[in-house]
Amino acid sequence: QVQLVESGGGLVQAGGSLRLSCAASGRTSVGWVMGWFRQAPGKEREFVAAINWSDESTYYADSVKGRFTISRDNAKNAVYLQMNTLKPEDTADYYCAMGRWRGSGSYVYTGNEYDYWGQGTQVTVSS
Repeated sequence: QVQLVESGGGLVQAGGSLRLSCAASGRTSVGWVMGWFRQAPGKEREFVAAINWSDESTYYADSVKGRFTISRDNAKNAVYLQMNTLKPEDTADYYCAMGRWRGSGSYVYTGNEYDYWGQGTQVTVSS
C-alpha cells in the first residue's frame, strides 16, 4: 500500500515562494507518475504539475508554467513542488497523487488516472 504525505504549505504574500514536499512510502519508482493537484474553495480540483518517475519528464498547467517546478528525489522517495512568484489565485489545498504511467503524457492531467492521494496541504497567498 502506498501512502503519500504532503508538507510545506502555509501563508505567504503575493510574489513569494513556497516549496511543497510529498513523501511516498511503499511501492514507488519505475512505471509511476507523480502529480500535484489543487482545489480552491468552491472550485473543482485542477491539475498543477506532474513528473514521470522514470525519465523525469515534466508536465505543467498553463497557469503555473514558468513559476512552478516539479522535481523528484529517488533516494528519498519524494516529489517536490517549488512555487515561485505566487499569486492570490494560487490559494488552494494542494494534493500529491501517484498513478501508473500509461505510456503517454496525455493521461497525467486527469485526476481519475491517479491511484493514490495524500491528505493535502493548504497554501494561502495574500495580496
